Amino acid sequence: MSYEREAYAPWSLTRKAGVQSATVDSDIKVPQYIQPVLDTGFVDEKGDWKGIKSSDESFFISNTAEAIANSGDVLFPNTADSDFINMTGFNDVFIALKVTNAGNYKIGAVMGPDTHSFANLSPVAPALLLRGYTIGDDPTDMVALVDDAAENLSVTDAWFIFNVISRVQNQKNLQFKVTNNSGDISTIDFAYMRMV
Repeated sequence: MSYEREAYAPWSLTRKAGVQSATVDSDIKVPQYIQPVLDTGFVDEKGDWKGIKSSDESFFISNTAEAIANSGDVLFPNTADSDFINMTGFNDVFIALKVTNAGNYKIGAVMGPDTHSFANLSPVAPALLLRGYTIGDDPTDMVALVDDAAENLSVTDAWFIFNVISRVQNQKNLQFKVTNNSGDISTIDFAYMRMV
């Protein structure tokens, strides 16, 4: 298969330069290649490079909260290396919980720690339920964005995976508060995976 085709050329450079005796070649070779282009980002209005986000490939597994008493709360993630989730550029997030005592668990999306700013605002009010509007909400009253009062985790030592669609998109300083309402002490593992 030929990757070049011939197309009509209305003049040659020699004829254009004024040499009347120059013959005009009416055929020029036009390359016909398909070449992929990668779009990795853009320069914003301030002149700063902004890369395009891609979904996480796998879950980030956070700390294990050991022996949480019945009615006790724990914030996730909460490690020295990672104590909040940055959802900037992400629309959805999968969260996963693994518990050692079956029963009900309360799950809420909260503002992350006050040691991190939200854009240029600092300090933030930490560990409070995030409130706002989403598509379909009554625009006269802000609602808790994620506040599941009683999620039944009926199996122990297995991951329960929940998809939070667009409720916390672009939240810059996010944590999840999990309350053990299972009726007994439980160890809780947490993981998350962000999606564009």
